[in-house]
Amino acid sequence: MCSKRLIPVTVILAVIVLLGIVLAACAPAALPTQAPAAAPTMMLDMYAGEEGAAPTQSAPAATAAPLTLSEPEVAPQDYATMGHMIIKNGDIRLLVGDTDRALDGVTQVVTDTRGYVISSRVWYQDYYGTNYKYATLTLGVPVDQFEPALRRIRGLALRVVDDNASGEDVTSQYVDLQSQLSNLEATRDRILSFLKSAKTVDEALRINQELSVVEGQIEKIKGQMNYLSNRSAFSTITINLEPELPEVVMTPTPTMTPTPIPALGPWDPNKTTQRATNTLVSVYRMIVDALIWVFVVLVPIFGPPAFLIWLVVWLVRRKIRQVGKA
Repeated sequence: MCSKRLIPVTVILAVIVLLGIVLAACAPAALPTQAPAAAPTMMLDMYAGEEGAAPTQSAPAATAAPLTLSEPEVAPQDYATMGHMIIKNGDIRLLVGDTDRALDGVTQVVTDTRGYVISSRVWYQDYYGTNYKYATLTLGVPVDQFEPALRRIRGLALRVVDDNASGEDVTSQYVDLQSQLSNLEATRDRILSFLKSAKTVDEALRINQELSVVEGQIEKIKGQMNYLSNRSAFSTITINLEPELPEVVMTPTPTMTPTPIPALGPWDPNKTTQRATNTLVSVYRMIVDALIWVFVVLVPIFGPPAFLIWLVVWLVRRKIRQVGKA
C-alpha cells in the first residue's frame, strides 16, 4: 500500500527537475549593461604641415591620445598628510662683557645644535682712545633647535638690547608647487609618448621643443620646492654683539676768571705832568742814543766807501763835461 503511494511522488519530482533544465537552456543570454567605449581615432593635426598642405602621414586609428599642453587635473595633496612648513627667523642684539668669549659661546651653540654659520663680520670701533670689538653673525640651525638656540644665546649677554622672532607658513605655497610639479610631470610623460610615436623628423623636432619647455618649468619648480624645504628645515638667527662700554667721567673745563679792573683813584695833575715829563725825556734819550750809534758805528763803516763812490762819479762827470766843451 505504501509503495504504491511513493511511486507517483518520485515521478513528479523527476518531471520537475527535467522542466527546470529545459527552461534554463532555452533562456536568452543577458545583454551587457554597458557597451565598451570605442577607442578614439585622433590625428596629430597639431603637427601637420603648413596651412593648405596635406599631412605627410596620418596616425593610425586607436593610437594614443592627441598631444595637448593643457595640464591634466591632479587632486592636490591633503594638508593633513604633511606637517606645516614654517620659515623661522630671529634677530637678536646683545650687550656682552667680552666679545671674544661671546663668539666662543655662539660657536659652541652652533656645534651643539648641528647648525652652520651663514655669514660673519667683526670690526673695531674707537671709544675715547680705546678700540672695542663688535661682531655680527648669521646662523642656520635646525627648526626644532630654534627656540633652544635662542635661549642659550640670550644667556651669553649681560643684557638683551633687542629680540625679534618671526615665522612664515609656506605650507600652502609648497603644496601648490607640488601640484604644479605633478601636472607638469604628467604632461612631460604624455609628450614623451608622442615623441616615441613621431613619424617624421620635423614632427619629432617640434615635440622635442615642447618637451624642453616643460622640462625647464619642472626644474624651476623643483628649485623653488627645494628652497622652501631647506628654509623650513633650517631657521635663520642673526646675532649682533656689542661690548659694554665704560662710563667716561667728563672733567669740566675751567673757566677764565676775568681780571678785575682797578677802580679809578682821584685825579692828580702833578703825577700826570711827571709821567709826561719822564716820557719826553725817554724819547729824547732814545733819539740821542740812535744818533750816537749812527755816527760812531755806521758812518765809519759806510762813510769811506760812499765817499770813494761819490768821488769816482764826480771825476767821471767832470771828464765828460771837459770833453764836451772841447
